[in-house]
Amino acid sequence: MEINILHLIEGAKQARGLTVIIDVFRAFSLECYLYDMGVREIRPVGTVEEAFRLRNTLENSVLIGERGGKKCEGFDFGNSPSSIPAAAVAGKTVIHTTSAGTQGVVNARGASEIITGSLVNAKAVAAYLLRRNPETVSLVCMGNGGVRPAPEDELCAAYIQSLLEGRPLPDLQQQIAALQTQGGRHFFDPAMQEIFPEADFWLCTQYDRFPFVIRIEKDDMGWLAKKQHIEIPAENYSEVSCFTGSKA
Repeated sequence: MEINILHLIEGAKQARGLTVIIDVFRAFSLECYLYDMGVREIRPVGTVEEAFRLRNTLENSVLIGERGGKKCEGFDFGNSPSSIPAAAVAGKTVIHTTSAGTQGVVNARGASEIITGSLVNAKAVAAYLLRRNPETVSLVCMGNGGVRPAPEDELCAAYIQSLLEGRPLPDLQQQIAALQTQGGRHFFDPAMQEIFPEADFWLCTQYDRFPFVIRIEKDDMGWLAKKQHIEIPAENYSEVSCFTGSKA
């Protein structure tokens, strides 16, 4: 298996083979939590305009998304997993657009298959890749706005690669803790809590919480992000997988 780590929107355009679009803070962590809340389906789109058009054709749908971290005007919710009540989305179709994560999906045109990735389902992502055993894997770190590298996405890619190669990443928890003063420092800024609640940091760093992947498909309405459960041996989840500093 050839493993390539790529970066940002340009990396998504270069991706080949089975491609993992990674966005830890917060797009693809959020999508895992949304499925855990019981949403019917998630439809990622590239633009705000597409989101509004799609809502006009889909009954029982909810608009979720951000630009520059802020909730898009006219949307139901922003890109914050801690700010969305399960009762508001359960059984509904979520139309989702973000500055980085969903941009990776719509730009990975050379990929043979696309799944999304984040720390909260990294082990499931690795298990899926090992089961599929493609010749080429592209791990795309979407970064900030798809244009600037983000340490949390780089860490997630390194973790997935270590799982694929069968070697441990012994300092994973320490590296996650370091994100509090690196890629996640904005979650601890009192002036930014309305946009970046501290609780989002803890939710997005609970690594290996979910035993499923989100696979990207396409139908006559556009992109569709579908949950797919992955059978992982219980012993692989025997270690404490949630960052011990979590307040969630």
